[in-house]
Amino acid sequence: MPISDDAVLNDLVEQALSLKSIHGKLFIDTSTVHPSTSSAVAEALKAKGAHFIASPVFGASPVAAAGKLIFAMAGSQDQISRVSPYIQDVMGRQIINMGADVHSSSLLKISGNIFVIGFQELIAEAQVFAEKTGLGTARMEEFIGGMFGPVLESYSKRMTSGAYAPPLDTPPGFAVSLASKDVRHALAIAEEKGCQLPTLETAQNRMTKAREYAGESLDSSSVYGIARLEAGLPFWSENSRQGN
Repeated sequence: MPISDDAVLNDLVEQALSLKSIHGKLFIDTSTVHPSTSSAVAEALKAKGAHFIASPVFGASPVAAAGKLIFAMAGSQDQISRVSPYIQDVMGRQIINMGADVHSSSLLKISGNIFVIGFQELIAEAQVFAEKTGLGTARMEEFIGGMFGPVLESYSKRMTSGAYAPPLDTPPGFAVSLASKDVRHALAIAEEKGCQLPTLETAQNRMTKAREYAGESLDSSSVYGIARLEAGLPFWSENSRQGN
């Protein structure tokens, strides 16, 4: 069962806790949840004699299919050693061992998504700038790939290919609803710690507007559609679902 948010994880754990015995069982969560949720789940399972590894992953669906994910694993070091052979060079290209505190791996995942969403926001703005000035999105994308490498180029391609608003029968690479949830966690932690994430605030505002404008079947890169609208361009590009 996909774990889309904290509530789903809590529900699944409650179901597990209701079983007659889970003593010695190992639970591994690869989703993105608030660090406090990971800590609470770990304590609840530990009280029943079970083990818990918080192991959020970095990488979109194509990366997962290629077995190239990055796993940020925290929990019992014995249990991490136990499962590592099934992950390293099988499901993922790297395991980042975050130690015993499951709070830390969830925090790293949320921190990592600051980059993912922030880069998407910046690239969306740059590509709209390129279109409005006549430079052209193709030249901008070539520069992004040459200067910053294939990862940022792939973010650009999600916009220029129209994947930011895919056909309704095609699932998005990183659903806007999940991205918005992750950004809410990051902004809440930032507020708690007395720091600011203005780029993420802009991205969150644009993702919210995109969902209001075009519904939920959007990628997180749909910030591009709203950046286009704000610049006087259509939300839909010629390659997106209502542009072709």
